Amino acid sequence: MNQTALRRHAFEKRLADLRPALHRFCARMVGSVIDGEDVVQETLVKALTAYADQEFESVERWVFHIAHNAAIDFIRRRSRMDKFSSDEDPDMTIDDQADATRRIVARAGLRQFMRLPVAQRGCTALVDVLGHSLKEAEAITGMTIPAIKAALHRGRARLRELADEPPTREDVHLSQADLARLSLYVEHFNARDFDAVRDMLADDVRLEVVTRTHLKGKPSVSTYFGNYSQVFDWRLVPGLVDGRAALLVFDPQQPAATPSYFVLLEFDGSRICSIRDFRHARYAVADAEVIAHGTPDGSS
Repeated sequence: MNQTALRRHAFEKRLADLRPALHRFCARMVGSVIDGEDVVQETLVKALTAYADQEFESVERWVFHIAHNAAIDFIRRRSRMDKFSSDEDPDMTIDDQADATRRIVARAGLRQFMRLPVAQRGCTALVDVLGHSLKEAEAITGMTIPAIKAALHRGRARLRELADEPPTREDVHLSQADLARLSLYVEHFNARDFDAVRDMLADDVRLEVVTRTHLKGKPSVSTYFGNYSQVFDWRLVPGLVDGRAALLVFDPQQPAATPSYFVLLEFDGSRICSIRDFRHARYAVADAEVIAHGTPDGSS
């Protein structure tokens, strides 16, 4: 392997190491662990494409700068763009009780982050959640340090207010149609009746095993179930992930624990047209809001 190939291999390894932190940042920017993964993937594609032409002091700062811009573009595309440029008082000081405040920010959920303007959201995620310095946040966001300090001050204050509010949950639930389709899949899958599961696939079904592979077409995707037939660390339950219909995957040895990861299914009528499996991207479930419809032992 020549020097160029070795250098690129090291770069790809660094990207893989950064992926969980990138996801924590992107999920907080866009308000969903699922959309956050989309932004992460866009970021990695852009980084790999531009890598050969770049000279940089810090790979991490450069990649987070790409992620920041990709998240802003995503928000604009989704027409959820609130005011981005920080118009806070640039002389505003950082909170005196910084350590306690940062703990509150780090514990804040995605729904709370989405109640902040985008500049505050990005700065608090970078500095308080991921531990970047003000100088690093400046390089990533393109904002001035005084503007970052101001955004941090306002963002932290708002998250403290939100932390004191009683918890609320939107009335989000699975439709009867979604619950019926997911439940049938779960019934076959948990029984290890993978032939019955394969019968549910559309001919042009697509599969993404996040961080690993993409497959298309029923013959290719059918091989995916063979991998699950060889392991015993899963039990599926229908549910919601950030308000979207999903399969929650529990470890049967720890049925009372939180889900280990999740799988997204899309249907065309009664046929499965898309599978997105986060088994190898378990970082995604850490920040997710999950609601289970049932328990791993099959009780309601």
